[in-house]
Amino acid sequence: MKIFKSEDYIKMANPTPGQSYRPEILTKEDQAKNLGGMFGLLVPGSQVPYHYHNNRESIIVVISGEAIEVIEGKETPIKAGDVLFIPAGEKHTTINRSSKDFRYLEFFTCPPLSADFVEVK
Repeated sequence: MKIFKSEDYIKMANPTPGQSYRPEILTKEDQAKNLGGMFGLLVPGSQVPYHYHNNRESIIVVISGEAIEVIEGKETPIKAGDVLFIPAGEKHTTINRSSKDFRYLEFFTCPPLSADFVEVK
C-alpha cells in the first residue's frame, strides 16, 4: 500500500525553481502493475504539450491553483478540488495562465509515464 497525501505535494518546494516539475510517484517499484502515477507542478505561463494516448486512461486530481484544460480544442477552467477523467484517444493539454503554481496528481493506466504519449503538432 502507498498513501498519497495531497497536502505534502501542496507544501513541497519546487526542486526545479522557475520550471515545471512532473515526476512519477507510482511505478512498478511500488508493485503497481497496471497503474502509474505522477505529480504535476506547472509554473505560471507553462503548459503540457498537446497530446493524446492510444490506450491510456487518466484521472487528474487538482490539488492547488487554477489552470485551463484543453480537450479536443475546447477550453475548460479547472481548479483545486476538481477531478478529471481523460479517456484514451482524447487530445488534451493543461495550461497555467495564472500567476501561481498549478499542482495536480494524475493516475493512469498503461504505465510507464513515457509510454503511449503522442504529441499533436
